[in-house]
Amino acid sequence: MILQAPRYAQQSMVDPAGPKAALVDHFWHFLVITASAVTAVVFIALLIALFKRRRPVEPEEPAVQESLTRWVSASVAMTFVIIVVFLFTDFRLGRAIATVPDRTPLHVNVIGHQWWWEFQYPDSVPNNWITTANELHIPVGRPVVLNMSAPDVIHSFWVPNLSGKKDLIPGHRTETWIEADSAGVYRGQCAEFCGLQHAKMAMLVVAEPAEQFNAWLLANRAPAAEPADSTAAAGKKVFLTAGCAVCHAIGGTAAGATAGPNLTHVGSRRSIAAASLPNTRGNLAGWILDPQRIKPGAMMPPNGLDPDQLNAILAYLEGLK
Repeated sequence: MILQAPRYAQQSMVDPAGPKAALVDHFWHFLVITASAVTAVVFIALLIALFKRRRPVEPEEPAVQESLTRWVSASVAMTFVIIVVFLFTDFRLGRAIATVPDRTPLHVNVIGHQWWWEFQYPDSVPNNWITTANELHIPVGRPVVLNMSAPDVIHSFWVPNLSGKKDLIPGHRTETWIEADSAGVYRGQCAEFCGLQHAKMAMLVVAEPAEQFNAWLLANRAPAAEPADSTAAAGKKVFLTAGCAVCHAIGGTAAGATAGPNLTHVGSRRSIAAASLPNTRGNLAGWILDPQRIKPGAMMPPNGLDPDQLNAILAYLEGLK
């Protein structure tokens, strides 16, 4: 069983891939440069004071008092100006990142669970509604409004390359937006401690050109593919009778539960277990048989399948593209 981590684009807040992240990055660099300059000035003044030879003077002398007053006043004035500039820049950044660009946005519902992400693409036509897990697809160059909620505890949505953090609070809907400038796969994670497997509550944001995104939408609106052979057909039967359907849904079948991730197109996903493992046959087998070994405390229980049943269900799930 292979347990190495997937390789995707580097997760970094200083490598912005969208306009919102770029604004945060520019502000961060402004703060760092300004703070570094102030620190350098303070240390230079301290070194000058330490090493410059002066004649002994009394602190009460008028010249000394005047010099101290001048330096203190200049330092206070400079500090005040820097704080006001920081405050103004911070308010301007807050307004900029809170305002969705005046273009037709895509709306996606984001639901944080312990410990995985659910993404819903609502549509006025019920049959076109898409539900997927842990892999958010977005079109390049188009803002995406995320309507967020959590049924259990507080989570925090954070994709550093695309946006800052936004909390998901039980009983209270929150909203944020993201946008990608270029195609790529960007890793995100929960940034609010939410329980035992908080560290393995990650996600992938797949930014695609509009044509590819529309093709993905069309493919994911379709029900699950029918088994391609007898082994996969047996796997479908195992899925529906061995307890998997108690928690998971697969479009076009009798499985319609919502306790766990929707698996209608699980075979096309890049990872499993909330981006903890690459979606390979070996990892999928290990996850099905003993998920507690990979993510202790996860809501998914172990499954006592015999080798034939496991091979059949793997064939079925791998065919759900």
